[in-house]
Amino acid sequence: MPTTDFEKLFNDISQIKVAIVGDIMLDTYWWGNVERISPEAPVPVVALDRKELRLGGAANVALNTVSLGAATVLFSVIGDDEDGETLISLLNKNNIITDFVVKSSDRITTNKTRIISRNQHMLRLDAEMTAEINEAAQLALLQRFEAFVETQNPSVVIFEDYNKGVLTENVIKQMISICLKNNIVTTADPKRKNFFCYNNVTIFKPNLKEVKEGLNVLLDDMNEEFLRDIHQQLHQKLQHSVSLITLSEKGVFYQQKAKWGIIPTYVRNIADVSGAGDTVIAVASIVYASTKNIHLTAIVANIAAGLVCEEVGTVAINKEKLLAECINFLPDLLPAEV
Repeated sequence: MPTTDFEKLFNDISQIKVAIVGDIMLDTYWWGNVERISPEAPVPVVALDRKELRLGGAANVALNTVSLGAATVLFSVIGDDEDGETLISLLNKNNIITDFVVKSSDRITTNKTRIISRNQHMLRLDAEMTAEINEAAQLALLQRFEAFVETQNPSVVIFEDYNKGVLTENVIKQMISICLKNNIVTTADPKRKNFFCYNNVTIFKPNLKEVKEGLNVLLDDMNEEFLRDIHQQLHQKLQHSVSLITLSEKGVFYQQKAKWGIIPTYVRNIADVSGAGDTVIAVASIVYASTKNIHLTAIVANIAAGLVCEEVGTVAINKEKLLAECINFLPDLLPAEV
């Protein structure tokens, strides 16, 4: 693929409209130094240096799609609380559309606080509710989603599940049905609870651990035959189009009908794997919606995941860096017909 084609692909992303449905949250970082042990208990004393708020969960996926230049709309349910206001403000500052986010007095906004010293996580504090959203919140979310699809016709809808209760079985099935009727690409990053609810989704993107748990597979000897069998088992249950399975340090596996491949990980200086899965689903969703080419999609998403793993904490992909990496590496990796 010529350099000009990569540049056109990345320029065309600005024409893509993305809707993301799922659990959004605040990631709070407290950075400090440890120089002594507390006299009150055998625990380190962290001298706080600075605080930082970042977007987490489905909000981090949205940050990635916006960073690539795609217009991005969020659908979620948060608490009617101070953390919710802070989260909405942070989303708006990052040009993520929040008009369709539902506020509920029955819930609290998820906030994960990480205490870090010398780039090492010392402790994490989670404020959250994981029960399913109530029927009123589900109805409000579905009504807003249907109205949005009918009037704005998104290119792709991403389902980002963190098991915090927004993506109920009812919400998932009704939203996918709406997308099918409107010929919209759908992608899903599942968790175990509703793992097999994403029937007829376009791209199903679990990681290998989630696949093994979902299918109750114990085999540790990962090979091509094993992965292709996994795809067939998933397809029998979901009737989806594409399996895109992240393999941690071993890369990404994809299969669409008889077309399949394993994209190996590029060697990098790994600082933190937090948010890598968010980057994969964000990049894969946009590239596939633009090209319908799963081989190209898997390679670009794999490169993007490696780039964000070089940073500490959840960070969004840098569009310019990703384009440069694609120009440098992809021409030698793509078959002639791509």
